[in-house]
Amino acid sequence: MLMLKFKQYLDDHRVKYVTIRHSPAFTAQEIAASAYIPGRSLAKTVMVKLDQAMAMVVLPASEMVDFDLLKRLTGAKRAEFATEQEFGDMFPGCESGAMPPFGNLYGMKVFASMELAKERQIAFNAGSYRELIRLPYFDFIHLVRPTLTHLVADEVMTTAR
Repeated sequence: MLMLKFKQYLDDHRVKYVTIRHSPAFTAQEIAASAYIPGRSLAKTVMVKLDQAMAMVVLPASEMVDFDLLKRLTGAKRAEFATEQEFGDMFPGCESGAMPPFGNLYGMKVFASMELAKERQIAFNAGSYRELIRLPYFDFIHLVRPTLTHLVADEVMTTAR
């Protein structure tokens, strides 16, 4: 049901997208390999807690969240992974951990790696571990309006949207 609603949302906003079906895979790297997509083009959604607020970090499958830089970026005292028990009920209709990177649809802040901007198109889970959506990066930025982050060594540059 979520996939139908999500596709309707994209259709309503006249976004051109492709659905990619693949064998079940659970880690971002497994999904990228299963769907024959480079890890840099697969946008993984990582749920984090900033102090006590839930947020999404969207980054290439090949990247890891740097929590020290995330704290500096957000001004949070604590930044840590959220557990599936903490966020599972927030995404009805999604398989646990396979939520789309559209936190704006769930009333939460989204931080997206500028590394994704190097790709013309990105793919991501949209509620299932068997199906991806691929769409132009620009459309993702236009619809979600994330805070774009470029994490480079000891400096953090951001562009709030």
